[in-house]
Amino acid sequence: MLGLDVCEFGGQVLELLWLTMCYRGMITDKKDLPIEGEEDDRNLNYNPPAQKSLQEIRELDKDDQSLVKYKQTLLGTLPITTDLSMPNVQVTRLTLLSESAPEPITMDLTGDLKALKEKTFILKEGVTYRLKIDFKVNREIISGLKYHHVTSRKGIVVEKVSHMVGSYGPKVEEHEFVSTPDEAPLGIMSRGHYQVKSCFIDDDKIVYLAWDWNLDIKKDWD
Repeated sequence: MLGLDVCEFGGQVLELLWLTMCYRGMITDKKDLPIEGEEDDRNLNYNPPAQKSLQEIRELDKDDQSLVKYKQTLLGTLPITTDLSMPNVQVTRLTLLSESAPEPITMDLTGDLKALKEKTFILKEGVTYRLKIDFKVNREIISGLKYHHVTSRKGIVVEKVSHMVGSYGPKVEEHEFVSTPDEAPLGIMSRGHYQVKSCFIDDDKIVYLAWDWNLDIKKDWD
């Protein structure tokens, strides 16, 4: 653990790290937010410090070895990618996980997104499932990531969902977010074809990926 002298000396850095890297802990009770209420999520009684780049955070108090080790634990020791041709956030896969499914229902988000619009995924009625999102952060810490989707049936919106994904730093490996459990609709009236519009967005309303896909609720997996 850090001594009191380190915490005092590096207080500004620790506050920033707490905001950017531990934001998920602040919103554990707010993982599933209706899209209409997403503005309320930002009305926290907290005034964040000015945003700093990853390089600036690493340079702060670099002579304090205890603090350097602490930052390495949170941020890693990898060099910063400077290739600006790559987006800072890359969403690679969305998966529907259900223990009763024959296999995970996965959509590849790195290829032609228009092809997803022509494909239909099947979900058995009444099953419990989770959404798993795999993504990469390439250069800078990103805060307040959210996943939204709007589900429609025959042109009528039947569901709006927002999952708080959290804040993450860059690393070589992909990050993974798994949502809280949800339950598919049950009953003959719920069976049928649904259109889903999804997007991956941050607190600054920057959309990193948006795509359309189709879902059929059926009596069985076949």
